[in-house]
Amino acid sequence: MGESNLASKTRRPMMGRDSGWLIGSDIIAIFLALIGQIFLTKALLTEDYGIYIVALDAFATFFLIIDLGLPTLIARDGAGDVKKIWPAILRVYRLQLICSIPFILLAIITTPLIVDEWKEFLSLLIICGLIALTHIASYAPRSGLRAAGQAKLEAGTKVIERAVTVLGYFILYSQGSSSATSFALVFLLGAAIGLITALSFSSVILRPISDSSNSILSESWLDNKTLLLQALPFAITLGVLPYVIRIEKFIIASEIGVEAAALFHVAQLAWLAGLVVPQALRAALLPVLGEHRNDSDKFQNSLNNSLDLCLGILPIGLFFGAGIVYFLLPITFPEQYFDGSIGASAVDLFMILLFGWCLTLMATPTYTALQAGRKPWNFTFLIAIVVIFATFIGYVLIDWQAAKSDGAGLYAGAIASSVTSGFLLLMSIHLSSNWSLINTRAPQILLAIFVSAITCYGLANSSWIAISGIILFYFIPQGIQSISSTEEKLSET
Repeated sequence: MGESNLASKTRRPMMGRDSGWLIGSDIIAIFLALIGQIFLTKALLTEDYGIYIVALDAFATFFLIIDLGLPTLIARDGAGDVKKIWPAILRVYRLQLICSIPFILLAIITTPLIVDEWKEFLSLLIICGLIALTHIASYAPRSGLRAAGQAKLEAGTKVIERAVTVLGYFILYSQGSSSATSFALVFLLGAAIGLITALSFSSVILRPISDSSNSILSESWLDNKTLLLQALPFAITLGVLPYVIRIEKFIIASEIGVEAAALFHVAQLAWLAGLVVPQALRAALLPVLGEHRNDSDKFQNSLNNSLDLCLGILPIGLFFGAGIVYFLLPITFPEQYFDGSIGASAVDLFMILLFGWCLTLMATPTYTALQAGRKPWNFTFLIAIVVIFATFIGYVLIDWQAAKSDGAGLYAGAIASSVTSGFLLLMSIHLSSNWSLINTRAPQILLAIFVSAITCYGLANSSWIAISGIILFYFIPQGIQSISSTEEKLSET
């Protein structure tokens, strides 16, 4: 009975199929999130909105270390022995629960010391902290579903979570609510339903076929000490990774103010929406590379196919993102985020950030290769030096321009973000030792980067040179071809 369920409910991870589900769901989720942000910006005062998003980001960043990097190991190792995924999930929960206690206590002690008016925002801060913890709890079952070839179910949990949240936002907005705490409570409800759904799917798919007495997915899972040491690079990485995309916003909030940070956040919303594409690609590629870690030929072939897919997606994401932001953001968000009254236009900031998205997408293969490779500490080192670089370049550029009244500090933050993405690309190639792959594809890669830069410059300046981006559509056929280069189903092996 177990083997029958195994054959019918699980299958080998496939990058083309799984990334399609994950990208599709993330696009839907981001679209719903955008609608939610519209309700928030219309319902809340700019200052309250800024406090809300800064609190969410701060707790998400602080508590992410509780993840311990263990869901990443489930995604990497789970495809090799699907019957052990469910007990591995339960084992991860036990370890995360123990780890969470000191961090929760630390948050309780330090928050009043950091937040001057913490009593006024106590309820909001507590709810934002619970949201972060609930999201972390959902990572393990979602990783288990992905490793079992059921990325579509993982995708479904994300859409359900976001749909519930946006529906709640709409109800509050229609009732005239202007309470950030109420909106945060709705967000918590959506996150909780997403967690429950992920656990339910995992239980139905994986529990009936599980080897309840064995959670050893690989040699990394032999005992808790070995497991934690193997996961430590990913845990450290997760602890600092959020700063890569948030550091400019934190610096802007400090140097310019929370209203400027709110404006930068609106520009980042569309940029972050685009980042779900490389994130989904990495999520789908990780189990594939993890399975082929000991076969260099298959490993390199998967990297090459993933690069083709990234190049094929590049022009679609570039023009689709620019079009959505240019036409829709100004009519959906309040006028102050676009009329320059806060210092800049969110649309202009996004066009600068867009080039960083192109570079991040190009870094997907080598970035994931570091995660799946035999030297996970290289991945940790990558993220650490990228965060240091982002902090340095962000502070230098933003602080240099912050005193100017024309929004120069905001534009400096956007430029710093794109420069950091370029640094990420170069260092991921170097640390993953994939210069040979890059050299064989150098003409295509350099063409993609050069044309993307010209296109984004043209978009930012409303120049006709933006149409040069049509050259990038040359890559679409090979991107489509790469999707067919997938692994056979587990039931067929």
